[in-house]
Amino acid sequence: MSIGYVALVLHAHLPFVRHPESDFVLEEEWLFEAITETYIPLLLVFEALHRDGVDFKITMSMTPPLVSMLRDVLLQERYDQYLARLEKLAALEVERNVHNGHMKYLAEHYATEFQRVRDAWERHSHDLVSAFKLFLESGNLEIITCGATHAYFPLMKMYPEAVRAQIQVACDSYEESFGRAPKGIWLPECAYYEGVERMLTDANLRYFLTDGHGILYARPRPRFGTYAPIFTETGIAAFGRDHESSQQVWSSEVGYPGAFEYREFYRDLGWDADYDYIKPYIMPNGQRKNVGIKYHRITGKGLSLSDKQLYDPYWAKEKAAEHAANFMFNREKQLSHLYGIMNRKPIVVSPYDAELFGHWWYEGPWFIDYWCRKSWYDQETYTMTHLAEYLQTNPTQQVCRPSQSSWGYKGFHEYWLNESNSWVYPHLHKATERMIDLAQRNPEDDLEWRSLNQAARELLLAQSSDWAFIMRTGTMVPYAVRRTRSHLMRFNKLWDDITMGKIDAGWLEKVEAIDNIFPNIDYQVYRSAEARV
Repeated sequence: MSIGYVALVLHAHLPFVRHPESDFVLEEEWLFEAITETYIPLLLVFEALHRDGVDFKITMSMTPPLVSMLRDVLLQERYDQYLARLEKLAALEVERNVHNGHMKYLAEHYATEFQRVRDAWERHSHDLVSAFKLFLESGNLEIITCGATHAYFPLMKMYPEAVRAQIQVACDSYEESFGRAPKGIWLPECAYYEGVERMLTDANLRYFLTDGHGILYARPRPRFGTYAPIFTETGIAAFGRDHESSQQVWSSEVGYPGAFEYREFYRDLGWDADYDYIKPYIMPNGQRKNVGIKYHRITGKGLSLSDKQLYDPYWAKEKAAEHAANFMFNREKQLSHLYGIMNRKPIVVSPYDAELFGHWWYEGPWFIDYWCRKSWYDQETYTMTHLAEYLQTNPTQQVCRPSQSSWGYKGFHEYWLNESNSWVYPHLHKATERMIDLAQRNPEDDLEWRSLNQAARELLLAQSSDWAFIMRTGTMVPYAVRRTRSHLMRFNKLWDDITMGKIDAGWLEKVEAIDNIFPNIDYQVYRSAEARV
């Protein structure tokens, strides 16, 4: 008999980046890199575990923008071309390093890995959403949703119609993709404010995830801290992030990904190779970029990139196994201690960005594979669980009112509202007010109906928390600014055209083709709950 539970939760999300109007946009490669380094490697891990009889349990969000991009034919075709270039480059690298033993070994490693990615891509007919859905149906994976475009809810709370629209569109989109209603939701940026639980409950969601201090400072103070969910007064459960297990994985100072044996993310062949040689594989304008082939390991602290030593996948995999064993050992000790204090089975909820595993931490999928196998075979202290299953077997919990929180810097809203991005919100607020006003209209014809639906799409896309986040981090800022402005400008033109009764059908058709997310959206989702009854 186990004395506790461990719930590994992966948050798979990317902003909606799709540019049919251009032949090449670097930001589309965010998706392509994630498919190659995270999503397909995770899928291969799940397939191997299932094949070997390991009854793993993982919770995984797949956000609506990510699902939409994974199912988009244009992006599938562009990914196919991206992967073909990678395969060609890897083959060239094997040939180029034929007399350089260790480099040839590494080049062959990449050629093999890209072939495994290609095989999985073809085997699943380019449809990774359906591939992950197989594990939802097997009960190994609990797939949950998120906000429609990962909007930051606490900065929208003055417009409940807008928050409700983010939630409802997300749930509708999930049901279209997975053939069932979602049971849980990853609050975007784990950001909670008091009152959002009512809207989540109205959407028939059973639980949400927030940051640990959102639970720790709930009222009344939860008896078991983050080691048990709480029920809000509306009946929906809230799970909080466990700080200890989270830090062991994501911390740049003490976390596993900083081990010297692991691959160095920031040194890439796209910058190391001779320019004429690498030119066909970088940007069309000749600027260098990461190509995804990295030959060096972290090596040590404080070293310049030029001082990094060559990577060895064998020793990196050994270190991943060691870290998986350590993670299991620490959870055993943690849960044994907690069980002795609580006198009931605790749950440790360990949530991470999915893209950490594979993209940022190359060895991350190996770590998950080893941890699931070790948890299944080598211990009896805890049970792997996903959150829906936990609630089924543990239906009685303390009722509390969570505290406002996020998993960002300082734990509240500062990262998404500061001097770098505050200019965005007056425009978003004005557009939201206009959308709520538009939602009261009854369209005169199909053209107005399409315009109203497109206005809803443009506002949702402008609300993405990713743009404010990027502005704050200082990376790719011009793109984030451009995306925010373009969606707001399109929304405002639609507002003008609709209210003046002069809709530009040709322009509308072009915008529909570019921002084609949520094809079945109904603009009336922005009506108040009372107006929709």
